[in-house]
Amino acid sequence: MTTEKIATVPLGTDGPPVGVQGLGCMGISEFYGDTDEAAARDTLEAALEAGVTLFDTADIYGSGANEEFLAPFVAAHRDAITLATKFGIKRKADDPHYRGIGNDPAYIRQAVDASLKRLGTDVIDLYYMHRRDPSVPLADAVGAMAELVAAGKVRHLGLSEVTGEELREAHAVHPIAALQSEWSVFSRDVEISAVGAAAELGVALVPYSPLGRGFLTGSFADAGSELAANDFRRFQPRFTGENAKANGALLQPLRDIAAAHDATAAQIALAWVHSRGRVHGLSAVVPIPGTRKRSRLLENTAASRITLTAAELALLEPLAGQVAGDRYPDMSSTSAAREKS
Repeated sequence: MTTEKIATVPLGTDGPPVGVQGLGCMGISEFYGDTDEAAARDTLEAALEAGVTLFDTADIYGSGANEEFLAPFVAAHRDAITLATKFGIKRKADDPHYRGIGNDPAYIRQAVDASLKRLGTDVIDLYYMHRRDPSVPLADAVGAMAELVAAGKVRHLGLSEVTGEELREAHAVHPIAALQSEWSVFSRDVEISAVGAAAELGVALVPYSPLGRGFLTGSFADAGSELAANDFRRFQPRFTGENAKANGALLQPLRDIAAAHDATAAQIALAWVHSRGRVHGLSAVVPIPGTRKRSRLLENTAASRITLTAAELALLEPLAGQVAGDRYPDMSSTSAAREKS
């Protein structure tokens, strides 16, 4: 059976051409329970066969293990893929719950060299600031990232979880190709100011968790009772207890629309994200759903060919405003927290 390739779009005004859907690789290494590595490697190959070319990782995922896992795939397909990784979130080996933020220029220079080594490549196509540290002047951090472009270590720059004001400030220092933030039918904080700024500047949106970390697919109803002990969704407020029960009741419109399209709820959730470019006048919207299975990868990419009607979009419009619980137990490092400050 042949695989129909997804369409290609430019990643922002000055960015590289990529498949209109990417692959988030985080779950291969941790956060979502145990991984079958052979199946995960097969999924990487399936993604490329389907026209997925943007592969997304970060130095925090598995404390570098995710970048190392991708290295053989990168080596085998270097000219065919757009490789994205991130810096900015610090961990401690002796404290698995610790999360710090590093944006200072010295740290950025150290982080990129470590990522290049783990990935086994001499250049990163898209290098993101994973989280913003307001104590470090943005001009200093983006200036250091720009130096990496000048040195040939990085081709394009990206930011994650920043406000519209921060995106404009960074873009004035060096062109930003992509903004990566959580965006789904359940999570729309990014629309407060960042989406408008991205549309104005020609910056692509790369939505992470477009499937609500699997909740929108109906794959689990209560993370606290159904998911493995090493699955971090057990500790996210909207996926357990009364919040999960309330949020589960919001999924019926997704299921109804899916039935009308002979599709899955996951595909409708992704089709909604793909529709955002048209709704907001963005240069590109390239969601990066994560999966470790070939079958799910093909299901996800097929969603890029589904067009929702105005009436269907209207049914999904109010859902985010009804969701119970925050995206994270600690929202302090997200753009939503700074929007309110």
